[in-house]
Amino acid sequence: MTHLQTGLSPETIEKARLELNENPDVLHQDIQQVRDMIITRPDIGFLRTDDAFILRFLRARKFHQADAFRLLAQYFQYRQLNLDMFKNFKADDPGIKRALIDGFPGVLEKRDHYGRKILLLFAANWDQSRNSFIDILRAILLSLEVLIEDQELQINGFILIIDWSNFSFKQASKLTPSILKLAIEGLQDSFPARFGGVHFVNQPWYIHALYTLIKPFLKDKTRKRIFLHGNNLNSLHQLIHPECLPSEFGGTLPPYDMGTWARTLLGPDYSDENDYTHTSYNAMHVKHSSSNLERECSPKLMKRSQSVVEPGMLKQEELGESENTQLLLALD
Repeated sequence: MTHLQTGLSPETIEKARLELNENPDVLHQDIQQVRDMIITRPDIGFLRTDDAFILRFLRARKFHQADAFRLLAQYFQYRQLNLDMFKNFKADDPGIKRALIDGFPGVLEKRDHYGRKILLLFAANWDQSRNSFIDILRAILLSLEVLIEDQELQINGFILIIDWSNFSFKQASKLTPSILKLAIEGLQDSFPARFGGVHFVNQPWYIHALYTLIKPFLKDKTRKRIFLHGNNLNSLHQLIHPECLPSEFGGTLPPYDMGTWARTLLGPDYSDENDYTHTSYNAMHVKHSSSNLERECSPKLMKRSQSVVEPGMLKQEELGESENTQLLLALD
């Protein structure tokens, strides 16, 4: 075992070998071959190229070196093309902080039976007068930066559950194709994480229509890992065991406390007015200007759905043309 695998359990090392083609005997050579490709992209500023950093890209692409380098290049290119998103890219940035405190994203402490970290998004809690979609996306990307430092998660990956209960058509109309494309580029195309599944629950018809709009931006592998459960939590439980889930999703755990992950990133006094010294992740080679933090609301539990369970789920193909047209007009 190389020092780059220090801290990994024997089971995880074996999983990396079987599923990701990770070979400790040639790990350094694999990393160096990716590093040697950097000279082919002088247009990109590769701000970090150490062994541990490159390794996460190899793991995300199952040690296909060309694919790993392409992902590494896209990671930094995405940041170059969206400089404003990554200014003051830390947990105590006011916009990111508001999103974190409002539960974007939620992160469960308990992992699933495959060792994957479970992220939650309660869509209806998006107060559009308080949080921009961009700040929510920044908070998600920052959270992933923190989590991906864990080598176990580099190998086991993540699951995302989005609960659309009580998410209004008016809220959905703010999800324009351009900002959704920005999110897809940041998560699917430019981040070294393995997503084992994206699960929609309690989604209304217009979310199906929205999904139809974004499908062209999704890779085939991503499409196969998006599951539309509707109100059928049994189908969710077939993929994620109830003992891993909070009660909002029919699980055996207590209701999710939206302040859990915010407290992890900001420290125990995260709602205090003073500057926070506990920040788990600091953007690489970025100069941050100091700013006064805003007073935030105290932690509260996420809204729980009161929707009635309906048998089955609406299939995307069942959407009428008029519904798609209606949504397109709203998103224009």
